[in-house]
Amino acid sequence: MKLKSNFFTLFTLSLFLFSMLEISQAKGQNIDEYVKDDIHKQDEIIKKIDDVLWYNKLGDIAHIDKVRLTGPPRWRAKSSDDRFASNPLQFWCYTFIPKNVKLNRKYPLIVLPHSGIHADFSTYYAHIVRELITQGYIVVSAEYRGSTGYGRSVYENIDYGGLENEDVLTSRDYMVDNYDIVDSTRVAIIGWSHGGMISLMNILKYPEKYVCAFAGVPVSDLESRLTSHEESYEAYFTPEYHIGESLKENPAEYKRRSPSFYASRLQKPLLIHTNTNDNDVYVEEVICMIDSLKAHNKQFEFKIFENSPGGHGFDRIDTKIATEIRFTIYKFLERYLNPPKPFKSPGEMRKAAYRF
Repeated sequence: MKLKSNFFTLFTLSLFLFSMLEISQAKGQNIDEYVKDDIHKQDEIIKKIDDVLWYNKLGDIAHIDKVRLTGPPRWRAKSSDDRFASNPLQFWCYTFIPKNVKLNRKYPLIVLPHSGIHADFSTYYAHIVRELITQGYIVVSAEYRGSTGYGRSVYENIDYGGLENEDVLTSRDYMVDNYDIVDSTRVAIIGWSHGGMISLMNILKYPEKYVCAFAGVPVSDLESRLTSHEESYEAYFTPEYHIGESLKENPAEYKRRSPSFYASRLQKPLLIHTNTNDNDVYVEEVICMIDSLKAHNKQFEFKIFENSPGGHGFDRIDTKIATEIRFTIYKFLERYLNPPKPFKSPGEMRKAAYRF
């Protein structure tokens, strides 16, 4: 079975690369020139290859699908004469359902938005999804607006801290509305980095949709983030197709896009993790979120890890320490979601993810 799976993977990739070669030759280019011609085309190639790998890495335990959904229209039109400005935006969404589900039962749902500004849901998360599936969770992950691997138009629809949150909410509602095996009373949202930011925004703005949330090393406060990072980072926000103004020019717009601004709305259980040696989302930024919640006398859980190996990805990497940290996250989720097969130990969890 393993040999057949690997053959299918290689065969599929060969067909795809051959088709790309034909396209490039039709344009009078070799394949290298074609790829270099457009960075978005390169991202699309990487995405298609990685999509095949999902079946290779999780096909033994999960039904895997990729569906097309629609979120709200752009937060503002790209141009004044755009006659289609009110059209909902389409986006892709991954679904993972355990192969051992029973159709007469209900299962908890994990909404898992990917991390990264201009990134995508890749097999970087394969071991984590295996851990969730093994516990009996159904998993959904939206390729929200601004994600890479789908061309320039999706890339330039980026709405950092804005309607990307509603795209993720749409993925949650899609699963509840279309799958009878999903228990609408047992839905959580979890994420790291930018995905952690989306987790915060969803649990704060739409508490009726989730029973709890986990936010790992979450982007939390854009003022803190932009003033502590290099000036070049602001270039993600200032293009006309995005915000079009700097933090200094329009601080209210950046505040509107920051989870810390909504701290007073917390109603549901929340766990936050941060790490003092995080070289991306600095610990000081996450502390802004923690302090905002405390200022509003909110009940929540958090842990500040001291120089945990791995920096920004300290609890997503494949080390024994990272496994043990993720185990504590799953125990937090278990209290509110009651999964069918919770892990009894980090060792059991590691075997589920890595097979040994």
